[in-house]
Amino acid sequence: MNIVLLGPPGAGKGTQAKRIEKALGLVQLSTGDMLRAAVAAGTEVGLKAKAVMEAGKLVSDDILIGMIAERIGEPDCKNGFILDGFPRTVAQAEALDAMLKARGYKLDHCIEMRVDDAALVARISGRYSCKNCGAVYHDQTRPTRVAGTCDSCGSKDLLRRPDDKAETVAARLKAYHEQTAPIIPYYRDHGALRSVDGMADMDAVTGELSKLLGKPIAAV
Repeated sequence: MNIVLLGPPGAGKGTQAKRIEKALGLVQLSTGDMLRAAVAAGTEVGLKAKAVMEAGKLVSDDILIGMIAERIGEPDCKNGFILDGFPRTVAQAEALDAMLKARGYKLDHCIEMRVDDAALVARISGRYSCKNCGAVYHDQTRPTRVAGTCDSCGSKDLLRRPDDKAETVAARLKAYHEQTAPIIPYYRDHGALRSVDGMADMDAVTGELSKLLGKPIAAV
């Protein structure tokens, strides 16, 4: 089973991808992680990417698609994969479809996680985490029991990511709507798109995904 998860930053794609990965034996593929691995391994695509990055340029769609083609051919992808954060443009979606077809693969599910922009800004800008153990908190929905102290490990080293500031999140959403959102109608026109409410409770979203995929997915 091959899946693409669509939605803006902070929609919860990463969390749900990990749950699907664990439940169905799929492999979650992040283009950033794949890029670093290909460069470190010195593969043909990795060497091309390294040269481009060292020149201070953006990695081309051709290199990204080649990297994905290499990765999905590895043994651990035999049960399928989950693409989270790719494709980001219609051109990438078209190139991905062409590559998969040429290799005898197809996308079984393209799932959009719908969100409300204003609510998403509040969700992301209010979150913080423990530097020591990684526990995640939120000003409104999940504050620490004792202000300034991690519930899990007692550390007082709590951090907010710089890119979680409200103005930064708003800018990322604007870029998403301008550059990436057009792939939603692309997949809809191909009859492949399904949607879930990304603003629902995390476990409720998992339940909806389980129904769409026709497979049981644990909420934790």
